[in-house]
Amino acid sequence: MIDHQIEIPTKDGRTTTFISHPERGGPHPIILFYMDAPAIREELRDMARRLATSGYYVMLPNLYYRSGVMELGQLPADPNSPERKRMFELMASINIPMVMEDTRGLLAYAEGQAAARKDMIGAVGYCMSGRYAINAATHFPDRVKAAASIYGTHLATEEPESPHLAAGKTQAELYFGCAETDIYAPAEVVEKVRQSMNGANAEVEIYPGTHHGFAFPKRPVYNRDAAERHWERLLALYRRNLSA
Repeated sequence: MIDHQIEIPTKDGRTTTFISHPERGGPHPIILFYMDAPAIREELRDMARRLATSGYYVMLPNLYYRSGVMELGQLPADPNSPERKRMFELMASINIPMVMEDTRGLLAYAEGQAAARKDMIGAVGYCMSGRYAINAATHFPDRVKAAASIYGTHLATEEPESPHLAAGKTQAELYFGCAETDIYAPAEVVEKVRQSMNGANAEVEIYPGTHHGFAFPKRPVYNRDAAERHWERLLALYRRNLSA
């Protein structure tokens, strides 16, 4: 495996991006891996590496670069702590148009990489970035063939770029993996997404007995069985759509 971290130019600056891909057998389909609210950390790099070992060119960009922030470190459990408040401020500092501009920069960089296959792209986002992964499919419909939101937030809003409206904007296969108990994506929101995806090339799946964050090994809510199921779902999604 080859891992490296580089600065990729964007419209608003340069985003530090962790890239992992197999040493041999390329070019490899690209996976855009969008971070969750607690930012870049080794836990996410390890997840990117796991995806890469299945034959993908994985790009994990820092979405907080505009604020000069890379890693937040350990966050207290107290939701009212200054560290948690700072995280929510950072999360609110970015939006879909910004992240899609960043994505444009990532794909422009990948164009010049022999290890990356530019016509086969998948996306995945966790927590705040589920909406970004789904929007990658709608903003780059000719290239992004599959996108997954894992316990994504802001899935059904009044905005024109709301993820629940994505089915009519892309031919990509969409997957929504949702926690059974999630204050950020309650059952009524998940049901609205399910109804809007009826008849589309999409799946909305609820993971029984889980809470928001269940796929992250370092979280207290980590659920090993559900996390492994989400890996199976992701890899199957990409096998179906990112093969020659």
